[in-house]
Amino acid sequence: MDAKRMFDIVFAVTGLLFLLPFFFVVIILLKCDSKGSVFYKQIRVGLNHKNFELIKFRTMYKNSEIGGLLTVGDHDTRITRFGSWLRKYKVDELPQLINILRGDMSLVGPRPEVLKYVLLYDAFQKKVLTVKPGITDWASIQYIDENQLLANADDPEKFYINTIIPSKITQNLKYIDNHNLWVDLKIISYTIKRIIFR
Repeated sequence: MDAKRMFDIVFAVTGLLFLLPFFFVVIILLKCDSKGSVFYKQIRVGLNHKNFELIKFRTMYKNSEIGGLLTVGDHDTRITRFGSWLRKYKVDELPQLINILRGDMSLVGPRPEVLKYVLLYDAFQKKVLTVKPGITDWASIQYIDENQLLANADDPEKFYINTIIPSKITQNLKYIDNHNLWVDLKIISYTIKRIIFR
């Protein structure tokens, strides 16, 4: 077991134990806010093109994904009232600590994408699939308000495909070529600061 994997496991176990009471509160509020399951699971593409089931707290009304994969702006009508708060502070992403324990993800690494957009990657961009995806990365920090950028675009999906995805992959490839435990700790620290002081 390498140092990165060991760090991921220790962080995930500690985080889940520490957050357990908070998770119970979130689950109760989710149930009170809208009908549907507590968790939302979506197939993403991970290491070496392997599909896995990414876990989040549900932030949208039931069957809302029929309206498209992208959420646009803070006032997307598919997002529940409580779901909007969960998204703002990235609380919806916390169940991915379970994905880390399963070995699907790492704490830090390129954010996993859905197959629809991965199929658009060129040969060079596919290098992002040579490492485990993560909960956060440099691109997540840069695009913490991605939904608002999409809301301001004339064609959100075209903007996502032609501008955001290439930019994110550029950041991810730089991370792949230059990462270590110290870099991971910096990314985690910057992510927390951006969430708190956004």
